[in-house]
Amino acid sequence: MTNKANSIFKQSIQDYHQFDCVDHPLQNPYSAGSLDALLYHKNWIDAVQWHLEDIIRNPNIDPVEALKLKRRIDASNQERTDMVEYLDSYFLDFYKDVKTEKDTPLNTETPAWAFDRLSILQLKIYHMEQEVIRTDVDESHILKCREKLDVLLQQEIDLSVAIEQLLNDFAAGKKKMKVYKQMKMYNDPNLNPVLYGEKEKKD
Repeated sequence: MTNKANSIFKQSIQDYHQFDCVDHPLQNPYSAGSLDALLYHKNWIDAVQWHLEDIIRNPNIDPVEALKLKRRIDASNQERTDMVEYLDSYFLDFYKDVKTEKDTPLNTETPAWAFDRLSILQLKIYHMEQEVIRTDVDESHILKCREKLDVLLQQEIDLSVAIEQLLNDFAAGKKKMKVYKQMKMYNDPNLNPVLYGEKEKKD
Protein backbone atom coordinates (compact mmCIF):
# COMPACT_ATOMS: atom_id res chain seq x y z
CA MET A 1 0.00 0.00 0.00
CA THR A 2 2.89 2.38 0.66
CA ASN A 3 4.09 2.06 -2.94
CA LYS A 4 0.71 3.33 -4.10
CA ALA A 5 0.61 6.04 -1.43
CA ASN A 6 4.09 7.31 -2.30
CA SER A 7 3.17 7.37 -5.98
CA ILE A 8 -0.02 9.35 -5.29
CA PHE A 9 1.79 11.77 -2.99
CA LYS A 10 4.42 12.40 -5.67
CA GLN A 11 1.72 12.90 -8.27
CA SER A 12 -0.04 15.44 -6.06
CA ILE A 13 3.22 17.32 -5.49
CA GLN A 14 3.99 17.40 -9.21
CA ASP A 15 0.44 18.55 -9.97
CA TYR A 16 0.68 21.31 -7.38
CA HIS A 17 3.96 22.60 -8.79
CA GLN A 18 2.51 22.89 -12.28
CA PHE A 19 0.78 25.96 -10.85
CA ASP A 20 2.84 26.61 -7.69
CA CYS A 21 0.02 28.70 -6.29
CA VAL A 22 -1.53 28.29 -2.83
CA ASP A 23 -4.87 29.51 -4.20
CA HIS A 24 -5.12 27.02 -7.05
CA PRO A 25 -8.19 24.79 -6.53
CA LEU A 26 -7.82 21.10 -5.86
CA GLN A 27 -8.54 18.97 -8.94
CA ASN A 28 -8.55 15.44 -7.62
CA PRO A 29 -8.08 12.90 -10.45
CA TYR A 30 -9.37 9.96 -8.39
CA SER A 31 -12.89 8.73 -7.73
CA ALA A 32 -14.58 10.51 -4.85
CA GLY A 33 -14.52 8.50 -1.63
CA SER A 34 -11.77 6.15 -2.75
CA LEU A 35 -8.59 5.67 -0.71
CA ASP A 36 -6.59 7.06 -3.65
CA ALA A 37 -8.68 10.24 -3.63
CA LEU A 38 -8.23 10.62 0.13
CA LEU A 39 -4.46 10.23 -0.13
CA TYR A 40 -4.25 12.72 -3.00
CA HIS A 41 -6.38 15.25 -1.13
CA LYS A 42 -4.32 14.74 2.03
CA ASN A 43 -1.06 15.54 0.26
CA TRP A 44 -2.57 18.51 -1.58
CA ILE A 45 -3.46 20.03 1.80
CA ASP A 46 0.11 19.42 2.96
CA ALA A 47 1.60 20.93 -0.20
CA VAL A 48 -0.45 24.11 0.10
CA GLN A 49 0.41 24.45 3.78
CA TRP A 50 4.11 23.87 3.06
CA HIS A 51 4.09 26.92 0.80
CA LEU A 52 1.98 29.00 3.16
CA GLU A 53 4.64 28.35 5.80
CA ASP A 54 7.29 29.57 3.34
CA ILE A 55 5.36 32.74 2.51
CA ILE A 56 4.71 33.74 6.12
CA ARG A 57 8.44 33.61 6.87
CA ASN A 58 9.16 36.45 4.43
CA PRO A 59 10.89 39.04 6.69
CA ASN A 60 9.31 41.85 4.67
CA ILE A 61 5.76 40.57 4.86
CA ASP A 62 3.07 43.07 5.79
CA PRO A 63 1.91 42.36 9.39
CA VAL A 64 -1.75 42.46 8.42
CA GLU A 65 -1.12 39.97 5.62
CA ALA A 66 0.91 37.80 8.00
CA LEU A 67 -2.02 37.62 10.41
CA LYS A 68 -4.32 36.56 7.58
CA LEU A 69 -1.83 33.88 6.59
CA LYS A 70 -1.47 32.67 10.17
CA ARG A 71 -5.20 32.18 10.41
CA ARG A 72 -5.21 30.42 7.06
CA ILE A 73 -2.44 28.10 8.29
CA ASP A 74 -4.47 27.39 11.43
CA ALA A 75 -7.45 26.49 9.26
CA SER A 76 -5.22 24.30 7.09
CA ASN A 77 -3.92 22.49 10.17
CA GLN A 78 -7.48 21.76 11.19
CA GLU A 79 -8.28 20.50 7.67
CA ARG A 80 -5.20 18.30 7.79
CA THR A 81 -6.28 16.82 11.11
CA ASP A 82 -9.81 16.26 9.84
CA MET A 83 -8.46 14.45 6.78
CA VAL A 84 -6.26 12.21 8.94
CA GLU A 85 -9.28 11.29 11.05
CA TYR A 86 -11.26 10.61 7.89
CA LEU A 87 -8.49 8.31 6.68
CA ASP A 88 -8.43 6.52 10.02
CA SER A 89 -12.17 5.94 9.70
CA TYR A 90 -11.39 4.22 6.39
CA PHE A 91 -8.82 1.96 8.07
CA LEU A 92 -11.10 1.21 11.02
CA ASP A 93 -13.74 0.01 8.60
CA PHE A 94 -11.15 -1.91 6.56
CA TYR A 95 -9.96 -3.89 9.59
CA LYS A 96 -13.30 -4.13 11.39
CA ASP A 97 -13.65 -7.90 10.89
CA VAL A 98 -10.14 -8.76 12.13
CA LYS A 99 -10.28 -10.69 15.40
CA THR A 100 -8.03 -9.49 18.22
CA GLU A 101 -7.56 -10.50 21.84
CA LYS A 102 -8.08 -8.37 24.91
CA ASP A 103 -4.32 -8.09 25.42
CA THR A 104 -3.48 -7.48 21.74
CA PRO A 105 -1.05 -4.54 21.78
CA LEU A 106 -1.86 -1.09 20.48
CA ASN A 107 0.42 1.02 18.32
CA THR A 108 1.63 4.49 19.31
CA GLU A 109 0.13 6.00 16.17
CA THR A 110 -2.70 5.13 13.84
CA PRO A 111 -2.22 4.20 10.17
CA ALA A 112 -3.44 7.59 8.98
CA TRP A 113 -0.93 9.49 11.11
CA ALA A 114 1.79 7.24 9.73
CA PHE A 115 0.68 8.11 6.20
CA ASP A 116 0.63 11.75 7.26
CA ARG A 117 4.35 11.45 8.05
CA LEU A 118 4.93 9.80 4.68
CA SER A 119 3.09 12.62 2.89
CA ILE A 120 5.23 15.28 4.60
CA LEU A 121 8.35 13.26 3.86
CA GLN A 122 7.57 13.28 0.13
CA LEU A 123 7.34 17.07 0.27
CA LYS A 124 10.72 17.22 2.01
CA ILE A 125 12.23 14.98 -0.66
CA TYR A 126 10.80 17.03 -3.52
CA HIS A 127 12.03 20.34 -2.15
CA MET A 128 15.46 18.98 -1.22
CA GLU A 129 15.76 17.65 -4.78
CA GLN A 130 15.05 21.17 -6.00
CA GLU A 131 17.89 22.47 -3.83
CA VAL A 132 20.29 19.91 -5.29
CA ILE A 133 19.65 21.06 -8.86
CA ARG A 134 19.91 24.81 -8.17
CA THR A 135 22.38 26.70 -10.34
CA ASP A 136 22.54 29.91 -8.28
CA VAL A 137 24.35 28.45 -5.26
CA ASP A 138 27.88 27.20 -4.57
CA GLU A 139 29.04 23.60 -4.54
CA SER A 140 29.04 23.49 -0.74
CA HIS A 141 25.29 24.12 -0.67
CA ILE A 142 24.69 21.40 -3.25
CA LEU A 143 26.78 18.86 -1.32
CA LYS A 144 25.03 19.59 1.98
CA CYS A 145 21.64 19.24 0.34
CA ARG A 146 22.72 16.05 -1.41
CA GLU A 147 23.65 14.56 1.95
CA LYS A 148 20.30 15.58 3.42
CA LEU A 149 18.49 14.15 0.41
CA ASP A 150 20.26 10.82 0.86
CA VAL A 151 19.02 10.69 4.46
CA LEU A 152 15.46 11.56 3.38
CA LEU A 153 15.48 8.85 0.72
CA GLN A 154 16.63 6.29 3.27
CA GLN A 155 13.91 7.51 5.61
CA GLU A 156 11.38 6.97 2.80
CA ILE A 157 12.45 3.34 2.57
CA ASP A 158 12.45 2.78 6.33
CA LEU A 159 9.13 4.52 6.99
CA SER A 160 7.45 2.68 4.10
CA VAL A 161 8.67 -0.66 5.45
CA ALA A 162 7.53 0.21 8.97
CA ILE A 163 4.05 1.18 7.73
CA GLU A 164 3.75 -2.04 5.73
CA GLN A 165 4.71 -4.01 8.83
CA LEU A 166 2.11 -2.13 10.86
CA LEU A 167 -0.62 -2.77 8.30
CA ASN A 168 0.32 -6.45 8.16
CA ASP A 169 0.09 -6.64 11.96
CA PHE A 170 -3.38 -5.09 11.85
CA ALA A 171 -4.48 -7.50 9.14
CA ALA A 172 -3.18 -10.49 11.14
CA GLY A 173 -4.69 -9.30 14.42
CA LYS A 174 -1.24 -8.89 15.99
CA LYS A 175 -2.04 -5.28 16.78
CA LYS A 176 -5.36 -3.60 17.25
CA MET A 177 -6.48 -0.21 16.06
CA LYS A 178 -7.88 2.34 18.42
CA VAL A 179 -8.54 5.92 17.38
CA TYR A 180 -8.83 8.96 19.63
CA LYS A 181 -10.24 12.02 17.94
CA GLN A 182 -8.10 15.12 18.16
CA MET A 183 -9.50 17.48 20.77
CA LYS A 184 -7.91 20.75 19.74
CA MET A 185 -9.11 23.27 22.26
CA TYR A 186 -7.76 26.47 20.74
CA ASN A 187 -10.13 26.30 17.75
CA ASP A 188 -13.21 25.71 19.90
CA PRO A 189 -14.96 28.90 21.08
CA ASN A 190 -16.33 26.96 24.04
CA LEU A 191 -12.91 25.66 25.18
CA ASN A 192 -10.45 28.46 24.38
CA PRO A 193 -10.62 30.94 27.33
CA VAL A 194 -9.63 33.84 25.08
CA LEU A 195 -12.54 33.12 22.75
CA TYR A 196 -15.20 32.37 25.34
CA GLY A 197 -13.93 35.29 27.42
CA GLU A 198 -14.62 37.61 24.50
CA LYS A 199 -18.05 36.04 24.09
CA GLU A 200 -18.86 36.63 27.76
CA LYS A 201 -17.81 40.30 27.45
CA LYS A 202 -20.20 40.77 24.56
CA ASP A 203 -23.01 39.05 26.44
